[in-house]
Amino acid sequence: MTSSTNVQSNLSVVADAAATDSEAAPESVALPEPLEFANLDAPELYLNRELTWLKFNLRVLHEAQDESNPLLERLKFVGIVSSNLDEFFMKRIGGLKQQVGAGVMDYSVDGRLPGQQIEECYVKVRELEALKSHLVPHLFEQLAEHDIHVTPYEALSEEHQEIIRSYYFENIYPLVTPQGVDSAHPFPFISNLSLNLLVTLKHDDNEDELRARVKVPVGLGIPRFLQVPNTHIFVPLESVMAKNLDVLFPKMKIVDCELFYVTRNANTARDEDQADDLLAVIESEVRHRRFANIVRVVVQHDMDSTRRGMLAAELGLDEADVFEKRGLLATRDLLSLCDLEIPALRYVPHYPIDHPKLVQMPNIFHAVREHGPMLLQHPYESFSTSVERLLREASRDPKVRAIKMTLYRTSGDTKVIDYLVDAAQNGKQVAVVVELKARFDEAANIRWSSRLEEAGIHVTFGVMDLKTHCKVILVVRNDYSGLQRYVHIGTGNYHAGNARLYTDLGLLTCDPDIGRDITELFNYLTTGFTPRRNYRKILPAPKLLKRALLDKIQREIDQHCAESPGHIQFKINALEDKDIVRALYEASQGGVKIDLLVRDSCRLRPGIPNLSEHVRVFSVVGRFLEHSRIFYFKNAGDPEYYIGSADTMNRNLEHRVEVLTPVEDSELQEELREIFDTLLSDEYSIWQMNADGSYTRLVGTNEENTSSQKAQIDLAQERSHDAKRLKRRKVRSARSRNIHQR
Repeated sequence: MTSSTNVQSNLSVVADAAATDSEAAPESVALPEPLEFANLDAPELYLNRELTWLKFNLRVLHEAQDESNPLLERLKFVGIVSSNLDEFFMKRIGGLKQQVGAGVMDYSVDGRLPGQQIEECYVKVRELEALKSHLVPHLFEQLAEHDIHVTPYEALSEEHQEIIRSYYFENIYPLVTPQGVDSAHPFPFISNLSLNLLVTLKHDDNEDELRARVKVPVGLGIPRFLQVPNTHIFVPLESVMAKNLDVLFPKMKIVDCELFYVTRNANTARDEDQADDLLAVIESEVRHRRFANIVRVVVQHDMDSTRRGMLAAELGLDEADVFEKRGLLATRDLLSLCDLEIPALRYVPHYPIDHPKLVQMPNIFHAVREHGPMLLQHPYESFSTSVERLLREASRDPKVRAIKMTLYRTSGDTKVIDYLVDAAQNGKQVAVVVELKARFDEAANIRWSSRLEEAGIHVTFGVMDLKTHCKVILVVRNDYSGLQRYVHIGTGNYHAGNARLYTDLGLLTCDPDIGRDITELFNYLTTGFTPRRNYRKILPAPKLLKRALLDKIQREIDQHCAESPGHIQFKINALEDKDIVRALYEASQGGVKIDLLVRDSCRLRPGIPNLSEHVRVFSVVGRFLEHSRIFYFKNAGDPEYYIGSADTMNRNLEHRVEVLTPVEDSELQEELREIFDTLLSDEYSIWQMNADGSYTRLVGTNEENTSSQKAQIDLAQERSHDAKRLKRRKVRSARSRNIHQR
């Protein structure tokens, strides 16, 4: 593998034409002269979190523009960006609007007031929406070349119109409820993200215009796109409804029918301090969120200006909060079309391998004891035959006495809950720390908690005022030598679906010190008592982690010299914490080389002379969502590697329970080094940040242009093949010994 010191030497720097206009625009701040960096708190040295996150979505949208990607996968990236933007308004813009409403006049780290951040974000969002509106019809045209059609109802043949109309009236029409809007009927409640028809109509004998709202009833088994049987022709449901309003409003003249949807604030208030029952508080919040303030409305670009103004006024929005869009609205629903079984238009199927060291042993606990700690790499290695296997065997093993784990998010198709219930029924002591405040998963976590409690499992909800975000499993087993603790510490949720789509890491170990540390961690999580416990190896937040990272950065500065230059590498999702950014600036000024692989938000400006000239910031965007967190410090030739759940964000470091664990085994350190080098050797899907905050895609000079994710798939296959060859050699060797003994 190419060394990380020169992995970019074979890359040519080009700005992709499709992204140039948006990516090249720097943030509207003037950097001081290079020699004026005595004040590392100057706001112009820090990029805005929200704006850099929006630029990440521009990089994701580039995957939809890239014609080398399969066509249905390109459509998927459009849906992902659309879903991301909806959540951005629900969480980030909603929070900023609350600050504005509360009269908050505090400047952000980058020197912006809440209102300024909203204004600048709106500019970027409109740019993103314009790109999407241009791209979607282009993708539909290309799909049509493969006989896949997303078409309005009126463009169907008469035969197909009759089929769709009949299906609509038999299966959907009874669920449709029109709501009049007049003096006797106030403007109705509009649910979050629901698509709506604003219908303007008249009685034949009256010139006065009337208005009605009709909700498009997507969900609960009703698809957004109706499929003509035995074809790949899909019709948006709202188009079918709009062209069949004559039945909904008989003997009336339809003047116009216009589409819109709203986004509501997801940041609802909770008062945990006054709550006797946190579960009741969260249940109340989930219900309240349905009625939270609206933060934006998206309308057709050609909506009548009078009706547009009326709609904004009824929703309590300013004109700036109205977003016009050409073509299809609510393009997040395009994700429902991406699972068509057309192999030529999708990625080559990926099948995770089984971890080579786990395949060789019928008992996972024996495997960990015999082979030592193991690094699990998802989705390249299977989640079901590693993490889920750990819980399955623990639930049935008569020597297992207890299982403890944290649960932040999980999925309906995961076996995790089943195995925990089985364990309790088999007489194991089972304790689960469920995070009820996992955004948008509160309702699911409440259901899981109820099921676990019904099985007799001890369920707690973590520490008051802190989210439990760490990913930890502890299994206590009565081995031949006494009680032994087996631990899994991961970077991703115990979520089977995400484990196929996100890149994550996990450490599986029976290290005694780590086992003791995790025992102490669970004692803290289940009681909330004595946060400052005696941890030997792990770095938990909020008490130890941030200080430890700052100390290790400072140590790298102190140890840096010509004979042994300092080197820091982070692979993270976001770099937002000001203190960490400031420390990295100081390290660069001290000559330390710094490589940052930051998926989305990044406050640090790289490549500024006398400040950050030794810092490089990269972002990898590809088939899988980069989600693992790795921290590397050269430490004067005695390297330290950590993996875990925490990003370098203020919320992670100071307001959540997180865990980083050291990876000390030399073989596993080589695997982590391979990950860094592979990512930095990417010749297809890597972007480099410029000092002004823009990004440039780096393109390889060789013909293969291999992405780092494809390279990691190949590396996993190589590890599997090597293990199988080794196993065959061992079998042959054993047979040979038996023959000679005979």
